[in-house]
Amino acid sequence: MLLAAAAPVAAPAQSLDLQSAAMADAGDDDATDDQAQPEILEASTAAPAQGGDFYCGQRRLGQWFYCERPKAPPKTPQAAQQAQASATDRMKAITRQLDELKNRAILEPTEANVIAYVRYQREQLDRASTFSDTWQRALWQNPDIDYTLQRPVSTLGKRAWSDNRSATRDQMLERLGQRYGMFYFFAQSCAACEVFSPILRSVADSHRMTVMAVSTDGGPSRSFPNYVVDSGQRQRMGVPLATPALVLFDTVTRKTVPIGFGVMSADEIMERIFMLTNTKPGEDF
Repeated sequence: MLLAAAAPVAAPAQSLDLQSAAMADAGDDDATDDQAQPEILEASTAAPAQGGDFYCGQRRLGQWFYCERPKAPPKTPQAAQQAQASATDRMKAITRQLDELKNRAILEPTEANVIAYVRYQREQLDRASTFSDTWQRALWQNPDIDYTLQRPVSTLGKRAWSDNRSATRDQMLERLGQRYGMFYFFAQSCAACEVFSPILRSVADSHRMTVMAVSTDGGPSRSFPNYVVDSGQRQRMGVPLATPALVLFDTVTRKTVPIGFGVMSADEIMERIFMLTNTKPGEDF
């Protein structure tokens, strides 16, 4: 009976001991967790998070797509060099390569070297042909950059332009005598003056222009019998010591405009006068 009475009492004691042991084990686990927690926090703080702090820093949920940011592919040195190379540098490189292949084919005339040079040269010829074709198309479609509209190059266009210019020039020369006169410096001993004097006489008569003939050596001229002897006119006008010399004098501005020196044709005289009195530099070219 004592054993029977003691059995119920011993069972609760055993269960109490088991509960205490379980609590003790739980306490040990908590202590272990408490000791490990600072290490985890310290590791979280030490390792910089690539994503957000909540998902990738504190929670440590793993390597999710929002924790791994995509990295830009590294640029190769060749691509960076091509991006920085200017058009001038590229053209120089093409020229160097072409010269290298040509010289190699000459010094080592193997079939492979010759073919390499011809093929590379053909590539550059195709490039030049494409540029020329694009140039022509651009001129056709953009009249503001087409110079042939100002100075035609075709046979028909040049004839029409020349006829129109001659008519305009003749109209201007008809009115030239109202404002301009010409000084003609010659010398009796000048053989070129003997050739040029009749030409100048015909131009002056056909366009009713006044010519003042000035003899630099005092000798006469058959084409200009009413000449005067040079008494300093040449020096005052700043005309170089060359004969024959033709100078245009503007009665409005009182300035001289040298036309030319030496023998000139009638058309050349009229063209120079027209250019010097009615066009601006660069306008007619």
